Amino acid sequence: MNITIEKTVYGQLLAKSQPKPILNEEDNDLALAEVDFLMSKEELTVEEETLLSLWGLLIEEYESKYYPIPEATPQDVLLHLIEVRELKQADLVGVIGSKGVVSEVVNGKRAISKAQAKALGEFFNVNPSVFI
Repeated sequence: MNITIEKTVYGQLLAKSQPKPILNEEDNDLALAEVDFLMSKEELTVEEETLLSLWGLLIEEYESKYYPIPEATPQDVLLHLIEVRELKQADLVGVIGSKGVVSEVVNGKRAISKAQAKALGEFFNVNPSVFI
């Protein structure tokens, strides 16, 4: 799908907004303000959507460098899913094993096996690889 951008309109937006690589917190704050402004509009033109995407890429690049999100461990994923689904350890008995096995897995004393990962994937309706 080709989107036609009106060059003059987009050029005016670029001149006003002046997107550039984000090098520090001040730059990041200015970029976030630009995004907030664009997001506050009820409807965006094609040119505004393009500018918003550009700002998003610049912010993502900066924040991934300075605010990296650590990889979640299989146990972290399991604990998160238990919490958001408001489950108890007892709800996993039979899914991945006995009460003792569930307790060991949840408390990080036992690694999640491939068979348990598959069962948890089916139970939570997620890709089993998040548990490995």
